[in-house]
Amino acid sequence: MKFDMDYIAHNNELTEFNPYVKLFLTIILLIVTLALDNLYFDVFIFVVMSIVILAIAKINFRSYFKFLTIPMAFLVITCIFLLFFFGKGEVIYETGILGIVVTDDSFHYAVYTFMRVLGCLPILGFLALTTPISKILHCLRTLKVPKVMVEIALLMYNVIFIFLNEIDTMQKAQNSRLGYHSYWTSFKSLGALVSTIFLRSLDKSETLQHSLDSRGYTGELPIYEPRK
Repeated sequence: MKFDMDYIAHNNELTEFNPYVKLFLTIILLIVTLALDNLYFDVFIFVVMSIVILAIAKINFRSYFKFLTIPMAFLVITCIFLLFFFGKGEVIYETGILGIVVTDDSFHYAVYTFMRVLGCLPILGFLALTTPISKILHCLRTLKVPKVMVEIALLMYNVIFIFLNEIDTMQKAQNSRLGYHSYWTSFKSLGALVSTIFLRSLDKSETLQHSLDSRGYTGELPIYEPRK
């Protein structure tokens, strides 16, 4: 099943719920979660918001899991670096490799960073998975957020999914040629994928500019305004 966040945002039980309420609830919960700095509250908010997304919005579990996968991967990598390469204090574990150790300070940083981000992910997921991007941007415009920030958010949202689709297409092409048949071919295919997607990104950015110009772009993107 392919993950399509835009489709999910338009087809769930909370799609028609007031977007301003969802936006303010998201902002308030983010502020509270970051301000409290409490591990138990982080776990609590993760469980509660996950229940809201799965049970109330009735979003498929696999879709929700895929939404969490990419940021969780970056989070784990970040916490590993915090654990082994940051912080001072008493050494609590020695790896025996190039003098790399774990200190009580670095352990504290890694655990609290992981838990705080873990608590914030379902909060952002609640807004992103239940509210179409057009409604979010309309709310931001009515709240007097600068136009340039809203337009950048719109372009970034569109471009991210274009690149994800390109990566998916390229991976399928590599798989059809046994590009991930072994460890060596997997590393080789991954390197080719990274280098090619960089060139594709330059090509897509130029194509995007041409498409904007052909539609009369004059420096300002129109934002969807729902009927009152």
